[in-house]
Amino acid sequence: MEQPRVIPTWRHGRERLYVCLPDGRNLAWYDRETARVNLLSQDHEESVLDALGPFLTGPVSVGPPPLPTPAELARLALHPDDDLAPNRPGETLLIALDRDPGPAHRLRPDPRRRALAAEQAVGGALDRMDGAGWHTLHSVPLPGGDRVHHLLIGPGGLYAVHALYAHRRRVTVADPVVALGRQEPRPLLRRVRSDAHRASHALTAEVHPVLVLVEPAQVSVPAPPREVRVVTDDALGDLTRFGGVLKPADVEALHAIARDRNTWARL
Repeated sequence: MEQPRVIPTWRHGRERLYVCLPDGRNLAWYDRETARVNLLSQDHEESVLDALGPFLTGPVSVGPPPLPTPAELARLALHPDDDLAPNRPGETLLIALDRDPGPAHRLRPDPRRRALAAEQAVGGALDRMDGAGWHTLHSVPLPGGDRVHHLLIGPGGLYAVHALYAHRRRVTVADPVVALGRQEPRPLLRRVRSDAHRASHALTAEVHPVLVLVEPAQVSVPAPPREVRVVTDDALGDLTRFGGVLKPADVEALHAIARDRNTWARL
């Protein structure tokens, strides 16, 4: 048999080393995080371990790939049109702007583009948490035309995250009203709470509402709002400091349920 080669790849934020023959056939893969070599055929164990020798830094377990979990089986069975995981931050706004970009010249900036900038900033920050055991879904559709901007699922629980563009503006939060600069105050916290409650109903799990203020000049919160956590975009990492609420298997199972569009259509 020809000498196999090792090809490093990244999958869901984790490094894997694939052992392949020159014709591209996979023989095995090595997962550094679990220190396990997953063999596709026991016949090639010796050649696989020889190829991986320079990359192994300690004892490893060797054996066939683990059986897929119920969550993984559900994901494999999901039709691509029903899978929300590929959604980009601001997916709904991106589609709307593509269909109707608006006039080329306008006196005031298109508010949709500001909202998109906020969702992309928050979504990008949440996506970077993936390697720490968290998953984020973007633009989760709700019946009636509403949507959850971002749904964060991880060891610390579930969060329905609403992004608000506040660039260089003073923000005052007086439950349920949010005042943004000189704009007319509006009861935004009712919407944020409603989105989280509907998500809780769909997933049969507690979902915490979060309002993220993107690049505000100043934030005033005279009294803590009921249920809603208000943070700025540079403090999003605080959400991941809480752990011990969900086990890894629970996180994967909830993510598999939440990424299915049909889960939300039943609300």
